[in-house]
Amino acid sequence: MTEGTNPEQSEPRRVLLTVHTGRRDIVELARTSAARLIAGGIVVRLLEGEADDLCIEGAEVVPADADAARGAEIVMVFGGDGTFLRAAELARYTDAALMGVNLGRVGFLAETEPEAVEETLTAIERCEYSVEERLAIEVDVLDADGTVTGGTWALNEVSVEKAERSRVLDVVISIDGRPLTSFGCDGVLCATPTGSTAYAFSAGGPVVWPDVEALLLVPSNAHALFARPLVTSPNSVLTVEVPADGNRARASADGRRMLEIPDGGRVDVRRAERPVRIARVHAATFGDRLVAKFGLPVRGFRDARHHAGPGHELSTSRTVLSRDIITGDGHVLDAGEGSGACAHDDA
Repeated sequence: MTEGTNPEQSEPRRVLLTVHTGRRDIVELARTSAARLIAGGIVVRLLEGEADDLCIEGAEVVPADADAARGAEIVMVFGGDGTFLRAAELARYTDAALMGVNLGRVGFLAETEPEAVEETLTAIERCEYSVEERLAIEVDVLDADGTVTGGTWALNEVSVEKAERSRVLDVVISIDGRPLTSFGCDGVLCATPTGSTAYAFSAGGPVVWPDVEALLLVPSNAHALFARPLVTSPNSVLTVEVPADGNRARASADGRRMLEIPDGGRVDVRRAERPVRIARVHAATFGDRLVAKFGLPVRGFRDARHHAGPGHELSTSRTVLSRDIITGDGHVLDAGEGSGACAHDDA
């Protein structure tokens, strides 16, 4: 984990905005945030294709390519996890750190909720944020002769999927070049700890704390007795091979980049050389985020029944991170304890 940039630097500081422009409330929040940053002497950069919708006077406009985030300190994301993953593509080969404002549903990758944007902007202005380096994965697709036919990367996961929905996908799983097992399935997920709470979680995989260095392999609807999720060394190579006489398959990285797998080909997944950098402002732990995002019960069963009855552990407001259930010191508040959201406890 590293700290924010020194505010005494001579070069102007830059923040790239990545915005889900399909919703008016998101556009308005991005505009007011940009105005605040510009007033603080920070250069705001916008993407072509979003600039016309945002109409932010004085902003830089750049193409949405590999150089979009070059020279930027922060890529500030206004939207849900899909917008965050799009922003990660732009920041991938730069030193920019991603900072998300959740305007989607769960928004597990985002740092803050809309109600805490002012505090987040203050933290950016004062460089009072830390940067987490998240493990990412490199993906190679090879044909039956072992020739690489394509490649990509992922922050969450790569999914090896069947191309024909009506047929089962036959796969052979190998770890570090040694065959482990084979089975029929709908697909196989190779995920990072960051992606453990995304597609891999939905497929029955474990939740892995993001600072754990590991790779996950999670079968999806496998027809086998031994088809449990696996957690391997971060230095392992995970291989999913598709026999030539089986169903056609493809690989999907973060649900955004698709690669066709040749007949009899395979997918190799390994740790990427470059991590993804994510900026953090708030002090809440990953466990706090799990409680808030998923509305997990944190009282004892009998105590929960005494206070509110089964199924009423948390209030049902849409903004789960402003419920004041978890405090920065790990104290659990009762439903009526405290008043208003504590911005330092949001994550």
